[in-house]
Amino acid sequence: MPFGGGNKCGCCQKTVYFAEEVQCEGKSWHKSCFLCMVCKKNLDSTTVAVHGDEIYCKSCYGKKYGPKGYGFGGGAGTLSMDTGEGLGIKPEVQAPHRPTNNPNASKFAQKSAGSEVCPRCGKTVYAAEKVVGGGNSWHKGCFRCAKCGKGLESTTLADRDGEIYCKGCYAKNFGPKGFGFGQGAGALAHSQ
Repeated sequence: MPFGGGNKCGCCQKTVYFAEEVQCEGKSWHKSCFLCMVCKKNLDSTTVAVHGDEIYCKSCYGKKYGPKGYGFGGGAGTLSMDTGEGLGIKPEVQAPHRPTNNPNASKFAQKSAGSEVCPRCGKTVYAAEKVVGGGNSWHKGCFRCAKCGKGLESTTLADRDGEIYCKGCYAKNFGPKGFGFGQGAGALAHSQ
């Protein structure tokens, strides 16, 4: 214990006395300083996550240092538009969505000199970036719904005339129409 009465706080660097001390990873903290570095929630031994000298609640730690990508959402089936910029994460910039302009949807018409060509962007698809769906090979970044631009997987894909759609857009544009085929909960869809 250093001279001056107690250990130094991991946050404010002031002396921590026994009555107000919280210990974590061999360091001492004031109870009032033992907060998530992002959202400032009070922490305890069950909610703290440590990264170097920084402490976070498990939620903020997961957003900042956890896995990223499809399937690692906020939980309970929620979708979040949070890009993580408040946590110091730089969001990926995606190219704008462009529907396929290829009038010939045949996969054989899209072969050029033995290599496969992406029907969305018209560029060569190499094995490392290849995704197969709808009878064609696509770049991972081009494997998106032609209507809404949502990223697709082989299980969430519907194809028509050489173009790929998410199941929602496919049903809305090519599914059955009329009474009983509304958008859910008894709603009637107005189609022109």
